[in-house]
Amino acid sequence: MQVRFADHLTIIVSDLEATREFYVGQLGMQEAKRPNFDFPGAWFSVGNFQIHATLTSEMAGLPGWGDREVKSIPRGHHFGFRIDSVDTALPQIIAAGLPIAAGPQTRPDGIRQIYLYDPDGHLVELFSC
Repeated sequence: MQVRFADHLTIIVSDLEATREFYVGQLGMQEAKRPNFDFPGAWFSVGNFQIHATLTSEMAGLPGWGDREVKSIPRGHHFGFRIDSVDTALPQIIAAGLPIAAGPQTRPDGIRQIYLYDPDGHLVELFSC
C-alpha cells in the first residue's frame, strides 16, 4: 500500500453559512460540487485538497474538536495551509475579526505561522516560508 496524496478532511460544523464564510470568504478556498447526499453539508477546495463540512446531527456527532486541554497550540490537533505571507495577511485577519489562537510566530526553521479558529473551534494553521 502507498498513500498517493491527501484528498480531504471532514469536519463537523454547527452553521454551514458561517463555515462557508470562513473557508471561502476569508481563506479564499473555492466551493466544490458536492454529491446529492441525504444530509446537509458543503465542500471547499484548494488545489487537489478538500474540506468536507458536515452539519452536526445525531448521525454526524457534535461540531468542533472541543477542549482537549492543549497547553501549546502548535502541538494540538490542527490542519495547515501555506499562504504567501503571514505578515501581509495579518491586517486582513485582524480586520475580519478572525479569532487568533496563537502567533504570528517564527519557527526555528524560519517559517512564519499564525493559528486561527474556524467558527466551530477547529484550529487552522496558516504558514509562509
